[in-house]
Amino acid sequence: MNQVPSPVSELILAATPNAVAWARRHTVDTLQRWHFPNEGIEVARLIVSELATNAIQHAQPADTSGFTDLGAITLMLWPTDYGFILAVSDPDPRPPAPRPHDASASGGRGLILIQTMASRWGYSPTQPYPGKIVWAEVPARPSSTLDETSIDGRQAAPMLIGRVLTGLREL
Repeated sequence: MNQVPSPVSELILAATPNAVAWARRHTVDTLQRWHFPNEGIEVARLIVSELATNAIQHAQPADTSGFTDLGAITLMLWPTDYGFILAVSDPDPRPPAPRPHDASASGGRGLILIQTMASRWGYSPTQPYPGKIVWAEVPARPSSTLDETSIDGRQAAPMLIGRVLTGLREL
């Protein structure tokens, strides 16, 4: 019996650090099942890591009762005519904001990576509930896109992006 792939994949995760690894695994498994090219899957691994990490940081509700509620994030994937959309929701209504470039900072480069590797990205509020969904569209064959992208007006080095993807694979 042939099964038609679901048009949308959704996974709800507790907002804990290990959720990033689960989000990556789920993304890779889903995209392989949907027969997306390996280049698109590798870019998706990096983007979903950044989206999930940011969502976890913003998923922690204010603690007013003396105990901690972990919060949750939701990962969604769906195919498009040009590739697929990765979206992660969290309960923080504040819009994502890329940080100014600071070479000495140990973090804050996630949205710059997403801008560089996705064909487009954005966010939308989750009204009537508090929160937002941050999404990125990943082309099925991103290698031609990567050669034409720039970071801060400079040409993105494909070798650098390759090293980032290799490092991500080792996590």
